Amino acid sequence: MAHELPYIAAIVEAIQLEMERDESVLYFGQNMATTENEPFVDAFGKDRVRVTPISETAEIGIAVGAALAGFRPVVELYMAEFMLVAMDQVMNEAPRFRAMTGGQVKVPIVLKAGYGFTAGWAGQHTGTLTGLFMGVPGLKVAVPSTAADAKGLMATAIRDDNPVVYLHHYLLTLEHGEVPDGEHLVPFGEAAVRREGSDVTLVGTGWTVDRALGAAEKLAAEGIQAEVIDPRTIAPLDTQTILESVEKTGHLVLVDQATRHASVSTVIAGEVAEHGFDSLQAPIVQVTGLDATIPYSEPLEAYVLPDEDKVVAAVRGVLGTAPVTA
Repeated sequence: MAHELPYIAAIVEAIQLEMERDESVLYFGQNMATTENEPFVDAFGKDRVRVTPISETAEIGIAVGAALAGFRPVVELYMAEFMLVAMDQVMNEAPRFRAMTGGQVKVPIVLKAGYGFTAGWAGQHTGTLTGLFMGVPGLKVAVPSTAADAKGLMATAIRDDNPVVYLHHYLLTLEHGEVPDGEHLVPFGEAAVRREGSDVTLVGTGWTVDRALGAAEKLAAEGIQAEVIDPRTIAPLDTQTILESVEKTGHLVLVDQATRHASVSTVIAGEVAEHGFDSLQAPIVQVTGLDATIPYSEPLEAYVLPDEDKVVAAVRGVLGTAPVTA
């Protein structure tokens, strides 16, 4: 059975169910447990739902220590950029301890953060920092694009014995979707084929999955069948599903909100160029954010970011087609 939920509510449901299932799961945040009658405080008490100092270094450091002591903390960071002031904890401490101790300790923490906001938030709160976290050994990165995956990936993240950066896109917050009832787990490292097609492979992550699906609808009207793949996690990354799709279609267009040279798409392009070169009938094309800070101006913001029309144009270029005119 399933029920309909907003994307953000699906995440909350997963955290609540995991806290009910496992008493070692904690919930930390700078705005947590600050008043009475908060649902999580009422359900689990202030021993498990804790307000932290207004310091990302402190709250992530606390979480790492708690994880080493046998707990499974979820840290509510609100914005991915807030992690930038605590990158020693995020990149150099939490992901290293398990390997450096030969597996003697585990660091099961979830760093939950929004990313990629646009609509006039300008430069400092619109980052798509996926590529920054993707290449850190020992760090897993989940980027859900649907409400069902938002729930399932959070549950999997909480149960994982390694640190997980869990990135949820602001513009997906209120998007509704069917979500399985009760326990729901989405495995890491398994991409989802959101739409099947035979002419070109489109790969998006998070918010750009819907941009790819929208482009696929427009392309279908021109007789072009696009296959749309959602990696769901970028560390681990399911390159096999992408390679199998490219073997079928012979063409690849990648869609990413991040700047071109700090994007997931660049990594995927490299993997396909190395391992799927014989399948390609045309060069790989990346439709990414421009190498620029996101501007406040709405038309300039639109100019910098990928959209459906830019994806459609890229596919036409790859296939050597042109729109049908009367």
